[in-house]
Amino acid sequence: MKDWIKKIPAATQTYLENNRLDEVECVIADLPGIARGKAVPAAKWEKQAHFHLPNSIFFQTITGDWGEAAGPEGFVEPDMNLRPDLSTATAAPWAEDGTLQVIHDAFDQKGKPVEFAPRNVLKRVVDLYNKQGWTPVVAPEMEFFLVARNIDPAKPIAPMMGRTGRPAAGRQAYSMSAVDDYGPVIDDIYEYAEIQGFEIDGITQEGGAGQLEINLLHGDPVKLADEVFYFKRLIREAALKHDCFATFMAKPIEGEPGSAMHIHHSVVDTETGKNIFTGPQGGETDAFFNFIGGLQEHMPAAIAVIAPYVNSYRRYVRDHAAPINLEWGRDNRTTGIRIPVSSPEARRIENRLAGMDCNPYLCIAASLACGYLGLMNETRPDKRFRGDAYDAEDDIPQSLFEALDLFDEATELHSVLGPEFARVYSIVKRAEYTEFLQVISPWEREHLLLNV
Repeated sequence: MKDWIKKIPAATQTYLENNRLDEVECVIADLPGIARGKAVPAAKWEKQAHFHLPNSIFFQTITGDWGEAAGPEGFVEPDMNLRPDLSTATAAPWAEDGTLQVIHDAFDQKGKPVEFAPRNVLKRVVDLYNKQGWTPVVAPEMEFFLVARNIDPAKPIAPMMGRTGRPAAGRQAYSMSAVDDYGPVIDDIYEYAEIQGFEIDGITQEGGAGQLEINLLHGDPVKLADEVFYFKRLIREAALKHDCFATFMAKPIEGEPGSAMHIHHSVVDTETGKNIFTGPQGGETDAFFNFIGGLQEHMPAAIAVIAPYVNSYRRYVRDHAAPINLEWGRDNRTTGIRIPVSSPEARRIENRLAGMDCNPYLCIAASLACGYLGLMNETRPDKRFRGDAYDAEDDIPQSLFEALDLFDEATELHSVLGPEFARVYSIVKRAEYTEFLQVISPWEREHLLLNV
């Protein structure tokens, strides 16, 4: 690759000025959002334009098993061409030797984007917006827990030990003292983020024991999904350095709130640069209400993508800091769809349904797809909800199995995300659910062993 150093971000160039490049990690996100790929010596990477991996990496479940999603040709595992996106090149600052990470895009042997590769799914949705003269803008919020090391899956997850020598306390939302409790971990998160060229908008203590939230600045959906993908690894590495784990499970600790990835949405007219949710006099436009309507109409079918595991549905608990329905409200954190306080120029819509266990590419793609269908179909939302939305009826799936049934029927949503992606995703998730059903839980052993 000629002149590749000139094509990478400034922060990465700075890193290379101070570190001899030893290795390049060529990575791509699979369906769960796990980084797959190859580590390549720097000298070799500089000479290659692409590398190969079998397309079967997208048929794997979270446990490493396989869904029978290969299609009519059978499970022959043809190679994909993975091409680097040099704009994603960033340091791996925890590595002992100079190391870069580079996200790659997946193409088949004919040069066509692989439809079920998560980053390609998001690019497909963004392209649909662009064809209408729109530029979608998102801002994700990442919630996660810092927990004590847990090397025995049979044992419950516990909060990490704070600097006081006591476990991190829960129910201390926005406490600065609580944030200070994990100061060394947070210091390394900030340091790693700065080296990698990521800008953090803020870190706060959330309501759970050892639960933190990181907000990212708004921007291009693909770029922000890349950052969330990178941030998950960055945060895990910072935690491990200080003898604790970072977990992005939707509901890791019984009795504590779950972890969400709230997504703020706005849409800009590409030609004028103006927010299409705001009219000439500063009022709310039809497009604003249509986007909300699209979320309300199509999000039940998209829940299978934004809440992708059996554990995800443990987060949707009435009166427990997560939405249970698709009501919309103004500055109301009990609703699934919230309109934050903002200036007319910054008017946006917050989707509060997604769990932090999601694949960021697929989650943002699914949320944008619902809004896109609302815009295209001029869908009107329900009446604005006033008061505590926990008093309203549940109207989202209560289990992964139910969610997948809704997803399989949602042909209009498939047309936006891609029919081939929808086919593969459903097969892999159902295989995963079948695996889960074979596991006997402690609850079953405790209450059924001697009682039934």
